[in-house]
Amino acid sequence: MNQRDEHLLSLRPEIPSALISENMSSDEQFQNKTLRPVAKLQDLLFVEVFRNYIQKHKNTFYGFTIEKRMLFIANAIQRDIKFRNSLKGIMIGQFTMEEYGLYIQNSSALNKRMMNIVKERLFSNIQLLEDQGPYQQAQ
Repeated sequence: MNQRDEHLLSLRPEIPSALISENMSSDEQFQNKTLRPVAKLQDLLFVEVFRNYIQKHKNTFYGFTIEKRMLFIANAIQRDIKFRNSLKGIMIGQFTMEEYGLYIQNSSALNKRMMNIVKERLFSNIQLLEDQGPYQQAQ
């Protein structure tokens, strides 16, 4: 393992609930071993990236109910190809070389898992998406 890979792995948070067993599909193992820890590591970056997305869409998000905000998030991730590719890049850039090799073998299915995880991360951080202006994270 090269130095870059070692550094990347050392940065990732542990997720005790992300269990890995032989009964799981390889995609599910990749999700729990790689995608979930990377998404958790990049959590606040996803919030800031989404704040920027909101701003580029004239801040209409802030006038929505919670249900419509969640729909806005889901639609942004599902329908905005440029935005989705940006989110994928934030995740893929944190892969080790070995993980990238596994990812490209089944990227289509793993991309779906990845975007679902990012969507759930944004849903769980919806309170951080209040109209605070850029780069003002809740402490």
